[in-house]
Amino acid sequence: MHNDQSSLRALLHVIIERLCQRYKLTLSLAICLCLASPAQANPLDPSDIHNATNNQSSLSQPSVAMMNTDATNRNTFSNEPTQNESATTITSVANVNSLPPTIAAQPTLTEPSLYALLDAEFSADRNDRRRAVMIYKQQSFKEDATAVFERALSLSLRNESVEDSLQFAKTWQDQNPDHVPAWFYVAHLALRAHDYLLAGETLNRILRYDPRADLSEILIGIYPNTDNDKRELLAALQPLDSEQNASLSVLKAGLLYQFNEPEIAIVHINRALERQPDYVPFVTLKADILRKIEKPEMVINYVSQSRLRNPDSKSLYLYEIRYLLDLKQSEQAWQLLLEAHNRFADDAEITLLAALVSLDIEEYPSADRLLNMLAKSPAYLDQAYYYLGISAERQQRFDQAKYYLNGVMQEDLVLEARKKVVAFELINDDVDAAIATLEKLRKEFNVFAPDTYVLQADILWQQNEPEEALRLLTRAARKYPNSEMLLFARAQLLDDKADYVVKRTLLNHLQALDPSNLSYQLSYAQLLLSNERSSEQGLALATAIIQIRYDDPRYDNELHLQALNILAGNALANEDYRQVINYLQTPYDVLPTLRSGTLLLRAYQGLGDNDKVDALLADLQQRFSFGQHNVNDRIQLY
Repeated sequence: MHNDQSSLRALLHVIIERLCQRYKLTLSLAICLCLASPAQANPLDPSDIHNATNNQSSLSQPSVAMMNTDATNRNTFSNEPTQNESATTITSVANVNSLPPTIAAQPTLTEPSLYALLDAEFSADRNDRRRAVMIYKQQSFKEDATAVFERALSLSLRNESVEDSLQFAKTWQDQNPDHVPAWFYVAHLALRAHDYLLAGETLNRILRYDPRADLSEILIGIYPNTDNDKRELLAALQPLDSEQNASLSVLKAGLLYQFNEPEIAIVHINRALERQPDYVPFVTLKADILRKIEKPEMVINYVSQSRLRNPDSKSLYLYEIRYLLDLKQSEQAWQLLLEAHNRFADDAEITLLAALVSLDIEEYPSADRLLNMLAKSPAYLDQAYYYLGISAERQQRFDQAKYYLNGVMQEDLVLEARKKVVAFELINDDVDAAIATLEKLRKEFNVFAPDTYVLQADILWQQNEPEEALRLLTRAARKYPNSEMLLFARAQLLDDKADYVVKRTLLNHLQALDPSNLSYQLSYAQLLLSNERSSEQGLALATAIIQIRYDDPRYDNELHLQALNILAGNALANEDYRQVINYLQTPYDVLPTLRSGTLLLRAYQGLGDNDKVDALLADLQQRFSFGQHNVNDRIQLY
């Protein structure tokens, strides 16, 4: 009988292993458990039927997967008993819900119940995550339950708040004070939960245990977003002795750098570099800090020396190149890019950047050669064609530019590419070809249909067909009723006086949809001032736009100039010529436009300043003599 029961138990272990892998043999498990049970055995509570395998506590650092809250691992609990381990006698019945209460004389199992863990895994598989987490947490507080705790924490991180996970990990760690990995879990979760006092205490405990402990995994994904949290974190880290701990030194250096304390930050980053002198993230952080306290020549020299010690580091090449570009040293950046391209010949990112810088410094043969190499990669074909079109455009090879730009099919580039093709067709006065390009784009990319209708209406308007343009936009607006772009384009084609009521209704509707849109506000201001020169609302809207500072995210140079022209036009209508000059003289000197120049000319004429009139007229004739037929006026260079 003993041999038979041993054989059945061995078979049971195999079945359980299959169950844990596939979640499918529940009925077979129940039958085999019944067969393996002695008839005289006492019934037990399901949660106390089987002892799980003893798990030895690990003194190593926890893995990244356990730290990562985005992990999607759904593996079942994998610590099943093996045939070499002693197994406790198993007792079961077919219906576990009908079991009577555990008798008082029955001993309570102190190790995790395999039945309970299987129940938890089945619950997780049925998306009953709350029950799964509850069972795992309960079982994790039994003896030798390290693996159960890790699985419980993994489920908790995916299904509960960080605060709940931290509370669970802290409670478990208090009960198992010598389990070192739990210190890492608690420290990581405390940082994520912004409990910087607990984080500091736990990190201090880790550093006392091992001053050189690798804390990098603890620090993954915990960097605070707000200045207040950053200050609290820095305050928690300051008392910690980080002289021998590179990862902690780097964290301090990064925080101090952000708080504009580069002199102190450089001390901490140097400590980290003493431990890992050629670790690229440490090198680039030091370079960032040096940029605040040293001259550019020293920063370049430091990065260059580090790059020479790490010749295979693409990141250091790119850092130095981008810093040179920031310093407007495009020629030096280009030379270094060519060197990087030779070293990393198959790296598309390096090739593309080298081509773009070649375009920027007008090294067109180099740009074309690099872009043609890039075009051999299907992933970069569209970008290569787009910039080959730009290169041809700048060399005024317009047919070649059209060929490349018409070949662009990448969604984030195709609209800009076709706009340039349309401009080329209009330069040749081929209106039909320009409209055909837009119609083809509309068929191929329905998402850009509103844009194409607006561009087509603009062409019709330029061809002195405003009624046809308005009809086109009206039909398009019916087809795409939710397109603000079409509504706004239609409003702009309406006459400020003849269509005042309709235009005002449209602009009021658009402002209700997007109250912060400055283009809508400016168009509304122009409408009001066109019908009432002293409109306080119109003046206030236009004035508010010109008062937006250049460092404000809302600032738009084109809108700023349009607002100045509207205010200047209103002042001219009121014969306030000095005010017109105050509005426009400086902007015209910086960025001359035909509209601004014309308003200034009329203001000087009103003042009778013939010298200014003659000088400004000559300047306007020289700058805008070709009007819309001037290639450089019609094409917006990349």
